[in-house]
Amino acid sequence: MTASKRVVHVISHTHWDREWYMPYEAHHVKLVETMDTLLDTFENDPEFRSFYLDGQTIILDDYLQVYPEKREIIARLCDEGKLSLGPWYILQDEFLTSSEANVRNLQIGHNDARKFGPISKLGYFPDSFGNMGQAAQLLRQAGIDTAVFGRGVKATGFNNRVEDTAGLESPYSELIWQAPDGSSVLGILFANWYNNGMEIPVDPALAKPYWEHRLARAEQYASTPHLLLMNGCDHQPIQTNLSEALRVARELFPDYEFIHSNFDDYKKALHADKPSSLSLTQGELRGQKTDGWYSLVNTASARVYIKQLNQRNQTLLEKIAEPLSTFAYQLGKAYPHGLLQYAWKTLMQNHPHDSICGCSVDEVYQEMKTRFAKSMEVGKALISESANFIASKVDTTPFASFGPDAAPLIVFNTSGYEGSSVVTAEVEWSHRYFDQSENPVAIAQQVGDRTFAEGFLVDSDGNRVAFSAEDLGVRFGYDLPKDKFRQPYMARALRLTFETGALPSMGYGSFAWIPSRAGDSMESTAKETLITGDRTLENQHLRLSVEADGSYSLYDKNSQQLFLDLGHYENVGDIGNEYIFKQPISDVALTTKGSRAEIRIVEDTPFRAAIEIVHRLAIPAEADNRLAGEIRTMVEFRERKAARSEELVPLVIVTRLSLEREGKGVHAHARIENQSKDHRLRVLLPTDIMSDTHFADSIFEVAQRKNIPEKEWENPSNCQHMQAFIDVHDDHRGFTVAGKGLNEYEVLQDGRNTVALTLLRAVGELGDWGVFHTPEAQCLGTNEAEWLLLPYAGEAERFEAYREAYRYPVPLTVIGASVHEGELPPVHDFLKWNGDQLAFSSLKVNEERGDSMARWYNLGSSDIHLALHPDASTGAYISTIMEDNSQDLVSNTIEVAPYKIITIGLPSTTK
Repeated sequence: MTASKRVVHVISHTHWDREWYMPYEAHHVKLVETMDTLLDTFENDPEFRSFYLDGQTIILDDYLQVYPEKREIIARLCDEGKLSLGPWYILQDEFLTSSEANVRNLQIGHNDARKFGPISKLGYFPDSFGNMGQAAQLLRQAGIDTAVFGRGVKATGFNNRVEDTAGLESPYSELIWQAPDGSSVLGILFANWYNNGMEIPVDPALAKPYWEHRLARAEQYASTPHLLLMNGCDHQPIQTNLSEALRVARELFPDYEFIHSNFDDYKKALHADKPSSLSLTQGELRGQKTDGWYSLVNTASARVYIKQLNQRNQTLLEKIAEPLSTFAYQLGKAYPHGLLQYAWKTLMQNHPHDSICGCSVDEVYQEMKTRFAKSMEVGKALISESANFIASKVDTTPFASFGPDAAPLIVFNTSGYEGSSVVTAEVEWSHRYFDQSENPVAIAQQVGDRTFAEGFLVDSDGNRVAFSAEDLGVRFGYDLPKDKFRQPYMARALRLTFETGALPSMGYGSFAWIPSRAGDSMESTAKETLITGDRTLENQHLRLSVEADGSYSLYDKNSQQLFLDLGHYENVGDIGNEYIFKQPISDVALTTKGSRAEIRIVEDTPFRAAIEIVHRLAIPAEADNRLAGEIRTMVEFRERKAARSEELVPLVIVTRLSLEREGKGVHAHARIENQSKDHRLRVLLPTDIMSDTHFADSIFEVAQRKNIPEKEWENPSNCQHMQAFIDVHDDHRGFTVAGKGLNEYEVLQDGRNTVALTLLRAVGELGDWGVFHTPEAQCLGTNEAEWLLLPYAGEAERFEAYREAYRYPVPLTVIGASVHEGELPPVHDFLKWNGDQLAFSSLKVNEERGDSMARWYNLGSSDIHLALHPDASTGAYISTIMEDNSQDLVSNTIEVAPYKIITIGLPSTTK
């Protein structure tokens, strides 16, 4: 079209935070009211043309839970193009949900929307707290060519108020957004936020200044004649008189064409008229060219316990339950599509940006913990079912020579990476089943009389394996057979800890406990140890030495690099809120440097040793009395004058550092007894690597980021998001810090490029638009944190370090078995692959075709070959994240372009 007449696209919507400043059910009631009004408006006003359901299909799940009889009405409105559904299941926080969670969100959103009508093919990110760098690639693989977002690019000021154009990343609200692999989409920034067309007046006297103001702002950033006015906001009720309001607008401004539009029509018009001069924005959109105060990155450290639960839940589903279910499916067991989708949906109900970010009221997190528990219980049940099924197919007869009491254990590694780990597992033997007619006390006595805790552990080749054991005695258990009533039993039990040796990347190894009164013959030999000094642990790769103040040094024998002063703790005040960290003026950090720590050896076995360090700090009990008044009267956090109180309370941190015999990193676990409010705790890890950039694991990429922020940055803090790890390296020296549910770090400008990893942040208010107290966000009581330190020899070895970091949070799965013949060997790999700079992402089964779907992504800037074992690649094809069959493979070696996400379909003989 020509530019002679500007078109005002008014799009009706409501941004629906499922839970936030009220608990879920309170918002749920408002949602039902909103949807009822919307359906009535469609029925009574033929000029009310369309409504956008916030890009998330869960809105309909929640509504139809109350009114299932209205499903047909909604389906009709979707077919008529009046309601737009999808593409997401929920509007997630992209950086705090895993790569696969972002994919499942798209997959489930598409599948649910398809049941009602057309899918909205729009990458909708209205309020994400920053946007992932690979978004364009994900969207393109889902058939989406346009994205809409509200944050991350400096084209506007706070809450997207139009300000001066100096230093903007884009002069327009339209730009080209490109992923690292080169995929690009048309990006549309809500330059005046997603409420710039809300509550349009009907009274001409009010409508005239309203439109003069709104149109001028929209025109300031529009690159085409098409102006976007979003008619709605957070939980915004339907504007039922919108048709009349638009008629008034047409009369007042005849030079504009006002239409009640939809995103499909607006998107089509933009693509037709967009200029060739749009700016190119690449990768992550994290607000780096802003003043840094409202990037909202500190939501990554609000309620750390929620992030830790999320990491466990995601890992359980995508790295254990799905792969094990896939292995079992390949052996003839039905794949549990419905239960896995239920578990994913339950988990993703915790993924909206105001939920997983930790920036809601306390009641939200009480319910979120229940959802995590529900999802994980389903996942654990599926893991047990699949692992037991696979174990029943494993040939364990090599253990028969050790006698009838041999108790086999099958140890599964589903991380995608080969490696050795120390695992703790419980083994049972001498099962004695009983019914109601028998005396369980007598049966327990019988089992106890005929069994004993002595014995030894062997691998499938009959080699003795070093172990430590805890006698659990005789205990109750039960089986739930598929064809009969529950079967209770008594059995002898032992808790074993041992080193597995190298396990296949996607498979298992076999071991067996051999009860024997002769005991473990290794006890009579000279005991091996990793302890080489009073406070020193050492293996073939590393030497860890703990200093008197509880800090430690780490020497990497391979690179001959020494890392000093690791592990000091830093504590500062925080008078911000759940969204934003704010250190009080003149606050001085308290650290453990130079303090007196209690240090002792707590584990000494041939396969692992550990040192425990106890720090007792005295820190302020809370902020002083000024903070309560400043919160009550809504003093903006940057203007607050509160300091820390003079009253001191103890902060006790118990750190366990452990080194495994085959380990390439040091495992750290901290138990934090928190009695204080309004503060932040970090562990400091100096790298002494002189690099201007660092790397952080993010969504389907390891993103390179600058250590020093842009010149516009004013916030004294420069915290960032990470998923699995943060890495600093140069050509000869590298240091990777991996975490479990620890999503916030900062690279300090202290001359040493110290990695500061946030372990705990305690605050007492939600923040944002009102006064909402959140006492549970103070995280009082026991908190825990786990991380892994991986030194290495610089650039050439960084991908090996990344593999260790990815393997670290995925626990091994151990299942007991009997001695029996089977079609599978004692050691087996279900998915053999090679590719030096590839990261493994997932293995699952496609519901429609029954094919196994495996996904990897290229972490590097050069082409790399993915080599599949010939047995796995027969009939394989290249797919997308949406699991379509797009290109057959002609070889079992696939070239993967830089930063590319690749999904391979592997046809199965089981359908």
